[in-house]
Amino acid sequence: MHRIFSDSVASVYPLYVAKLARKGRTQAELDAVITWLTGYDSDELARILDEGVTFRDFFADARINPNSSLITGVVCGIRVEEIDDPLMQQIRYLDKLVDELARGKTLEKVLRR
Repeated sequence: MHRIFSDSVASVYPLYVAKLARKGRTQAELDAVITWLTGYDSDELARILDEGVTFRDFFADARINPNSSLITGVVCGIRVEEIDDPLMQQIRYLDKLVDELARGKTLEKVLRR
């Protein structure tokens, strides 16, 4: 079991915000990416962050977007579409979406619209 599974989403969320802010992106864009991927609305996301929900529970209760299979590419040297563990793949999907935002892709393209 990887350590990230038991980490809280709230512990990583500020790192995502800071990474995107350095690139001129907003917290609202991050939230849009998270809600697109997981199906959580803004109130649910706020509750998850307040309660310190782990990544394991975060993705266990998520309604993963059917278009998430369109997310491809490399994160940490590994192709996300080739990751065998479903939970790790979902975490890496989120990382990949954040990376795409940080690299300047439009929100529409990141959300596979």
